[in-house]
Amino acid sequence: MRFRLLRRRLTVSAPRVSVRSTLPWPFRWVLGALVLGFSGALAVWAFEFGKDIAGLDRNAQQELTQLRREVQILRTDLSEAQSVANTSDSLLIAERSTQEQLMMQIRQLQADNELLRSDLGFFERLIPGSGNDALSIRGLQAERMSPTQLKWQVLMIQASKNAPDFKGALEVTLTGTLAGKPWVAKSAPAPQPVLIKGYLRMEGVVDVPAQAVVENVTAKILQGSSVRSMQSFNL
Repeated sequence: MRFRLLRRRLTVSAPRVSVRSTLPWPFRWVLGALVLGFSGALAVWAFEFGKDIAGLDRNAQQELTQLRREVQILRTDLSEAQSVANTSDSLLIAERSTQEQLMMQIRQLQADNELLRSDLGFFERLIPGSGNDALSIRGLQAERMSPTQLKWQVLMIQASKNAPDFKGALEVTLTGTLAGKPWVAKSAPAPQPVLIKGYLRMEGVVDVPAQAVVENVTAKILQGSSVRSMQSFNL
């Protein structure tokens, strides 16, 4: 009987036996966490201790502090440079605006100067001359504006004081050569009526052939069929 029981325990048909720990699962998890934490803390301590021994951590801290200081200095320099650049741009824009305004003022002054010169010449022609003619042409000018156009200007004045208004006509004649032959043209088909009250200034543009050579411009003040005043201008 004992032999059979012993054989059953030693063979495959022997009953299964399970071995259980005396500690519960929660306590085993806590114990494992403690062991892992202790191992991690030991590893970190060994790493820090090694850095202290080698002097790496102290140098790294010093270099990091130095780098932070240099970065701060560079940021300050950059901010100052940006401020200077902005100020320079503002000054440059203001200077350009001032220059443009000055150029506009200079051009305006030049135009005013030309106008004053023109007015001065005009009023100089209004000064009575030494002649006895009460009506005269004091200013006749002409210029070729283009190959096919010529501009003329004439100033007619009454030299005597309190002279009555003059009613008459103005005739402007152009003379020269065209294709080697004498050439004559008038500013209008018929003399232009004029009414002179002290003085009168007139101007006009005459179309001329491109091949024509204008040599002389003559202005006449007519009253009926008589010529009251005449003046010529050579080009």
